[in-house]
Amino acid sequence: MSEHGLERRQFGHRARLALPPALAFKADDQAHAARTMWNCLHAWWQMMPKEKRTLANADAVIRQARKDVEFLAVLPAQAAQAVLKTYFQAWKNCWDGRADAPTFKGRFRSVMSVDIPQGRDLQIKRVHRRWGMVSIPKVGRVRFRWTKDLPVGKNADGDNRITGARLVKDALGWHIAFRVQTLEVASEPHQGPEVGIDAGVNLPLALSDGNHHNHGRPPRLPDGTADRDKWLSPQEKAKLLRLEQRAAWRKRHRKPGERASRRLHRTYDQIKQLRAKATRRATDWQHKTTTAIARQYGTVVVEQLTIANMVKSAQGTVEEPGKNVKQKSGLNRSISQEAWGRTIAMLTYKTARQGGTLHKVPTPGTSQRCSACGVTTPGSREDQATFVCKNPDCGFEANADWNAARNILHLYRMGRALIPAAGRAVARRARRVKPATAR
Repeated sequence: MSEHGLERRQFGHRARLALPPALAFKADDQAHAARTMWNCLHAWWQMMPKEKRTLANADAVIRQARKDVEFLAVLPAQAAQAVLKTYFQAWKNCWDGRADAPTFKGRFRSVMSVDIPQGRDLQIKRVHRRWGMVSIPKVGRVRFRWTKDLPVGKNADGDNRITGARLVKDALGWHIAFRVQTLEVASEPHQGPEVGIDAGVNLPLALSDGNHHNHGRPPRLPDGTADRDKWLSPQEKAKLLRLEQRAAWRKRHRKPGERASRRLHRTYDQIKQLRAKATRRATDWQHKTTTAIARQYGTVVVEQLTIANMVKSAQGTVEEPGKNVKQKSGLNRSISQEAWGRTIAMLTYKTARQGGTLHKVPTPGTSQRCSACGVTTPGSREDQATFVCKNPDCGFEANADWNAARNILHLYRMGRALIPAAGRAVARRARRVKPATAR
């Protein structure tokens, strides 16, 4: 929304909580109660006839359940209402074709989370340069890492405030994700240059002007296999290898049908912590890199990638087995680690916030076309990293990703940018409108 040069902005900010063990157990109990509440709602939905599946009846059911089941009472009433609204919204998304039908949430495969719908319940206060305090209903007053200025205290008003939060637990512990609403001055159109970006494996982000961005970690090991732990230090890689060997040994000595021991679960938790640490480092690099690009360039052009098709297995079938299956598997792993989709999503909202624009162009031909002479010749890709034009009159040689980035920018300048889905819908509606006939 824009009013008098101002725009209303909503975003999230995630911070790490410093929960003592006793309070961490309370947060765990609330998360398990929220998951159980979801499963009870889903069971109720399946048992009830269609005419009785209403929001009022479901609200009465969860209110009675919180009175009858002591375990569910640890969940605050507002959090229980949030579970109810989220469940009904999941069915609306299913009916609109945006998602699959809701299912039961398993204990180990679902994310532990608790919603805090009301921002006034948080009572946020900054107590130190690096720490803040927040009140969590039925948990207590806890500290969190202060890494971003939030609209609290004197800085909070009707337009700049925290509207709610959500507790989320991952392998590194509990975090709180604030929902922030601000009213800011609308950004002026970005006057920066145009740039084409090609997302690759050997070079993560190749820019058409040569200002490439590399995270300094080789995508492959000396033996040519993909390095799945490139975001970990050598000491952390050695520790991860020891933990994986320990888990395999303990799992091998477990009898068939026997439950996993606490020691095995503890080893799995340590492995998850190292994996989560690597993911956080990769995400941090993506945030810093995309922010720098959005501030420097006014127009960013990327490819319309279908990543799901790019990472399909080459194994084939029994009748028609695939070729180079191991090499394709390593390439798929490298593509998944780079998280191209997340990078494009970050660029989309960051360029818009800086007043710039992001455009997408078709993918076919960007890797084979020579950006110097414009001719596409077979065999121009010597390997994964080098492009050599086979045109006798050209002979252009450069990094393959940089050549693709120049082709991406060329497609945009030639008017080949794709229309977003919303724009296509508007164009279809405009074509359906019949012109008025003169009387």
